[in-house]
Amino acid sequence: MVSAAHNAWAMRLVVCIDRDDDLGRKASVAGPVVGRAQVLDAAVRLGSVDPEDSDTNALFAAVNLLDELRGAGEECEVCALTGSGKVGIHSDRRVADQFDEVLRRVGAHSAYLVSDGAEDEFLFPILASRVKVDGVRRVYVRQSASIESTYYTVVRALKDPKLRAKTILPVALVLLILGIAAAGGVITWGIIGLSVVLGVYLIFWTFDADEAIIESVRSASTDIRQGSVAFGFGLFSIALVGVGFLSGYNSYVTSPAGPLDRVLFFLDTAVFWWLVAAIVWECGRAIRRTLSRGRFPRSFAVATTSIIGIGFVTFGILSLVLYLQGVNSSTQLPLTIGFLVAGFGLIIGAGVLQQYFKSLAARTVLEPATPT
Repeated sequence: MVSAAHNAWAMRLVVCIDRDDDLGRKASVAGPVVGRAQVLDAAVRLGSVDPEDSDTNALFAAVNLLDELRGAGEECEVCALTGSGKVGIHSDRRVADQFDEVLRRVGAHSAYLVSDGAEDEFLFPILASRVKVDGVRRVYVRQSASIESTYYTVVRALKDPKLRAKTILPVALVLLILGIAAAGGVITWGIIGLSVVLGVYLIFWTFDADEAIIESVRSASTDIRQGSVAFGFGLFSIALVGVGFLSGYNSYVTSPAGPLDRVLFFLDTAVFWWLVAAIVWECGRAIRRTLSRGRFPRSFAVATTSIIGIGFVTFGILSLVLYLQGVNSSTQLPLTIGFLVAGFGLIIGAGVLQQYFKSLAARTVLEPATPT
C-alpha cells in the first residue's frame, strides 16, 4: 500500500507540446496522445506526411527521454499535447485542458517538458501551475553548415504559410507602394502612404487582426464564386472610402488655413463618405443574411444606429475643434452641441437596442411550449 502510494507520488510525465496542432492538421492525430506506443505512432504518421516538421523530432526525443528515465528505474509516462492552428488563447486553452485530462488519467506529480523551440516553451507556466516541472529538454536538428544547406533551409521555412505571411507581406507592401509612387512621380506621398500602411499592419499584427483580414479575403473569394450580393456592396463601400480620401485631400490642398486646420478640413470632408461606406457595407451583409436565412437580421438596426451616432459625434468633435481654433463662428456652436448630444444619444440607443434584442432572443428560446 505504501509502495503504491510512493509510485503514484514519484510518477513523472514527459510532455511534448505541439502548440500549432501539426499533428491534427497534417496527420489527423487528435490530442492528447498518451503512452509510448501511441506517441511513437503519432511521430511516424507526422513524419510520413511532413518529414521536415520539427515536431516529429520532438516526439521521438520525448520517447527517448522516457526510455532513459525508465532505464534509470523511474516510474514515468509520455504524452503529446496539441493546440490549434490559430496560435493564441484558443490553442493554449486546448493545451491546458488536455494536460488536465492527462493528469487525471496518469496521476503524475512532476513533469519534464520536451520542446522543439521557444514557441512551445511559452506554455511552460501551464505545466508549472499544475505540477512540479523538473526541466526542459530542447531538441535541435543537426544541419550541414554549408551555404547550400542554409539556402535550402530558408526556402523550405518560407513555405510555411504563417511565416510567409509575417515576413514576405511587409516586404511586398514596401516594394508595391514605393513602385507605384515612383511611377506616378509622387515619391513623397509614397513614403507617407508606406508609413501609414506599415503602421496599420503592425497594429493588426500586434492584436492578431491579420487573421481576421485574411479570413475576410477568403470570404470575399467565396462570395465571388457563389455570386453573393455582399461582394458588390463591399466593392462599392471600398470605392466610397477612396472617394472620401480624394475629397479630403482636395479640401486639404485647397484650404488656405494652417496645417492643423487643413487636417481638420480633410477629416470633416472624408468622414462623411466613410460613414456612407460603412452603411453600404452593412446593407450588403444584411441582404446576404436575408437571402440565406430568410429573415432580415436585427443586427442591422443596431449597426446602422451606431454608425450614424459615431458620425454625429465625429462631426461634433471636429466642429468643436474648429470653433476652438477660431475657424467656425460662434453661431455654429449650438449646431456642434446638437451633433454631440444626438450622437451620444444614438450610441446609447444602439446599446439599449442590442440588449433588447438579446433579451428577446433569450425569451424566445426559453419560452415553454404551449400545452395542447
